Amino acid sequence: MKRITMSIASTTAALLCLAGCAGANKAAVPAPAAPAQAAEVKDAVQIVNGVAITRAEVERATRVLLSQSGQPQQLPPQAMQKATQAALDQLTTAELIYQEASKVEIKDLDQQVEKKIAESKALYPNPDAFEQALKGSGLTVAEMTRNARKSIVINTFIERRFATKAEVSDAEAEKFYQDNLEKYFTRPESARASHILVKVDATESAEEKAKAKEKAETLLKRVKGGEEFAAVAKAESGCPSATVGGDLGTFGRGQMVPPFEKAVFDLKPGEISPVVESQFGFHIIKLAEKHEAGKMSYDDAKAKIFEYLKAEKVRQQVGAFVEELKSKAKITRG
Repeated sequence: MKRITMSIASTTAALLCLAGCAGANKAAVPAPAAPAQAAEVKDAVQIVNGVAITRAEVERATRVLLSQSGQPQQLPPQAMQKATQAALDQLTTAELIYQEASKVEIKDLDQQVEKKIAESKALYPNPDAFEQALKGSGLTVAEMTRNARKSIVINTFIERRFATKAEVSDAEAEKFYQDNLEKYFTRPESARASHILVKVDATESAEEKAKAKEKAETLLKRVKGGEEFAAVAKAESGCPSATVGGDLGTFGRGQMVPPFEKAVFDLKPGEISPVVESQFGFHIIKLAEKHEAGKMSYDDAKAKIFEYLKAEKVRQQVGAFVEELKSKAKITRG
C-alpha cells in the first residue's frame, strides 16, 4: 500500500518545523529563530502585528524546506525565489498562530521546553558536539529555547482547538477506501532478487561482448556449482549492489528493464536464472521471494484511513483559521 499516513502534527508539519527546536535530529537543518520585535530589527523582511521576521530567519527557513523536500540548497533563481516565498509564508503562518496560541495557558510549558532541549542535546555524543552543531546553524541557546517554546505552544493549541474536535465517521472511512482502492490499497506483484552483473558498454565491440558473456557463463557455473551467490556477487559484480551481495531489495513490475524483469518473474524463490542480457550487460539473477498482487482489506487499512482523514480535517480547519487571522492582522513588508 502506498503511504497515506498523516499524523495530526504533520498537518502543520512545515510550519511547526520552522517554529521548532534546533537539533530535532542530527541530519535535519535547524529551524529558524523566533522573530524579534520590529523596533529591534533593521533587517526585517516582513512585520506581522508588530513582530518582525528577519532575512536571516527566512534564509534558515528556506534551507529547512529545501532539506525536507530533498532539493539541493542551491536552485535556479526562479525556483529559489519560490522556495524563499514559501518559507516566508510559513513563517508568517506560524507567527500568526503563535500569537493567538499564546493566549491559552499551558501549565507545564517550562517543563516541556526543558524536556525538549534535553532531548535535542541527548542526540549528540557530548556537549561540545552539541555546541558546534548549534553554532553551525547560526542559533544561540536562547533562540533555540524560544523555538522550542513556540513549537510546543503551536502544537498544543492545534491539538486542543482542532484535533480533539475532528471526527471521522465509518461511512467517510469506507467511502475513502472504495474511492481510493486502486490508488492506495492495491499491492502490485513484487519480487526481491539479487544479481551478478558483468557490465558491457554500448560502445564495446562484438568480441568484447562475447568475452563478457563468457565470463558471465563461468560465474553462473560457479554459483550453480555451490559457491555462495552473495560472495561471488561481492567479488565479481559490476553493479553497485555488489557491496551488499547483489541484493536489489524488493521491486514491482515496471521498475526494471524488460529482459531483467521477465527473468525475475519467471523464476521461483531460490532459483537462479540462466545468463540474461540487457542494455547494461549480462546478469545472473537469484530470486529470493515473490509476492502476488493483492488488495489490502478495509479492516487492515481502517486505522490509517481514520488517522489520515482526521488529519485532513484538522489541516483544513487550521487553514481556514489562518485565513481568518490574516484578514484581521497587520502584515507589512519590512
